[in-house]
Amino acid sequence: MQRKGEMKSSGGRSAAKMERKMVEKNRRMHMKGLCFKLSSLIPREHITSSKDALTQQDYLDLAASYIKSLRERIENLKQRRELRTSTDVGINKGISNGMAKGMSLPVIEVRHQESNLEVVLISGLNRSFTFHEVISILEEEGAEVVNASFSVVGDKIFHTIHSQAVSSRIGFEASRVSERLEELVQ
Repeated sequence: MQRKGEMKSSGGRSAAKMERKMVEKNRRMHMKGLCFKLSSLIPREHITSSKDALTQQDYLDLAASYIKSLRERIENLKQRRELRTSTDVGINKGISNGMAKGMSLPVIEVRHQESNLEVVLISGLNRSFTFHEVISILEEEGAEVVNASFSVVGDKIFHTIHSQAVSSRIGFEASRVSERLEELVQ
């Protein structure tokens, strides 16, 4: 009888051993699949190896290196964004709090280069002209508006208008445009 019990326990041990082997084999296959997936995510430019065939350990090392370089890049981009944001806030704060206080509003700046004309107009919220009137003056002087935008910062409106001469032969006179805009906004 002992022999039967010994056989039962020995059969149970071998079944448990086979089950452990199967679990271990599945774990290894799963890990191998994950390593393959990880290695496929590494850009080819980042793989700098003279070896023809890389081992799983090589791929894990490359992945760790790539992740580290991505983290450094993210930190660099965050710092650049914070610097730009703080600079933009400083500029906007300066414009709304004092830089524009020294200049009397409205401010008109006309830049002319070849057949292009850019008009920058800074006015208060209580302006005495309409945007349409500015565009009409440009068109009457031979300009075709290509792009127009505005933004409100504090109690000021910043208008930017980009235009081109309708005819490159005729062109337009920037000083005449500037005079007419001065008359309009005063």
